[in-house]
Amino acid sequence: MSELLVDFITSLDGHASGEGWPGFWGLEGPEYLAWLGEQPDATYLMGANTYRLMSGFAAGQVPNGQDEFRPEEEASVDELTQASKVVFSSSLEEPLTWANSTLVRDDAVEAVRAMKSSGSGLLSTIGSLSLCRSLLRAGLVDRFRVVMFPVITGNTGEERIYDGYPDVALEMIEHRTFDGRIQLVEYKPRVLEHPPLGVPA
Repeated sequence: MSELLVDFITSLDGHASGEGWPGFWGLEGPEYLAWLGEQPDATYLMGANTYRLMSGFAAGQVPNGQDEFRPEEEASVDELTQASKVVFSSSLEEPLTWANSTLVRDDAVEAVRAMKSSGSGLLSTIGSLSLCRSLLRAGLVDRFRVVMFPVITGNTGEERIYDGYPDVALEMIEHRTFDGRIQLVEYKPRVLEHPPLGVPA
């Protein structure tokens, strides 16, 4: 059975991006980049908006506010291009132009449920906030990982991650600091129907 990882990089205040900021908020370091390079192969799951954005980067479209890609950003996009990707969308048309991408028009929750039960590798989301919310609500997420960068994007932050989430209990299974400033926390999530009735001992 496949394992499903919801994987976010965020500012400290929970934004997935910020207007005018470069990738990784320009704060990635050698330890973090080395760790990224050590990650196991995965099939990446995304929605139409993330596909349009990331495939645009792969085709050479530079993010707003930048004249060119930094080497770290280029390497990250190249790795995604080589990876297997599943895109859930009713608006995109086949064939998808980004290499190694498969379009799925079926209900994403049911499709991922089937992928989990029939597969054996790692499934990982990239971006796609509404998809991640749906998969979490459905109880399909095995691991919830957040890498927080030391910046607060109060004026320029975009894509608030946790809006619309259910209440979720999080059991920490890993934590780590990269380059003395970037914090990783990883949890096993459990969606709650209501707040706990008492405080755990």
